[in-house]
Amino acid sequence: MRACGALKRYGTVQFMMDHDRSAGGGTARFAFSGAGDVAALARRYRERGHVRIAGFLPNDTANALRTELLNSDRWTQVFNMGDRLYELDGVARAALTPAEWGELDRSIMANARTGFQFRYETIRVPDGRFARERDGSLLGRFARWLATPDMLDRFSTFTGLADLRFADVQATRYRPGDLLTGHDDAIKGKHRRAAYVLGLTPHWRLEWGGALMFNRGADAADAWMPGFNCIDIFAVPQMHSVSYVTEAAAFPRLSVTGWLRAEYPPA
Repeated sequence: MRACGALKRYGTVQFMMDHDRSAGGGTARFAFSGAGDVAALARRYRERGHVRIAGFLPNDTANALRTELLNSDRWTQVFNMGDRLYELDGVARAALTPAEWGELDRSIMANARTGFQFRYETIRVPDGRFARERDGSLLGRFARWLATPDMLDRFSTFTGLADLRFADVQATRYRPGDLLTGHDDAIKGKHRRAAYVLGLTPHWRLEWGGALMFNRGADAADAWMPGFNCIDIFAVPQMHSVSYVTEAAAFPRLSVTGWLRAEYPPA
């Protein structure tokens, strides 16, 4: 699979440690391999509050991470009903009858017409340092690498944020019927300064939905389609959404997402 975009490459920050060569993680090498002109990308972020960087990881590492997520049985479906959060693991989903699924779908679509609504699947990486160190998956290794001082400094270069201390991480999977309506990511006490979305979805079609959209007014939006091995970084707070994934989608919209935060990680 090829990374989205075809731009000049520069600089790497590498992360390869013997104790990370686990059965889940193999020997994949995490390194920043982003493409593009640093000054131009930073300028775009300042001007638009968003930037996309192609070729974020070595391509074989991005492929390995995608493969792990495609084959994982750790996915939990999450959705809201008003202010309440619901989580369904594989066992709970298997227990639902077709009638119950239909009722759930109708409720979610009704709420999405006028309010804040989301439904997708997630694999969360713990924030705590000790819990992260015990996570031998490739996703867990990615989380440890993303929160290294070198990578946080790299994000600071693009965003102009000098107070980045931590990056939280979750994998997300959107399938037909999933969506995330407009919101700005601002939650008191979370200290979120920017958000990121690492796309792991090749060959996506515009007609399938699943676009990352930024509200630019009452009748305009910037839309970015799912891609492979490209990272979107955007300022918080900022109104954005993920458009409804249609029944035409031939495979899931996979990504790794989270926030760059101005707080140190918990133990």
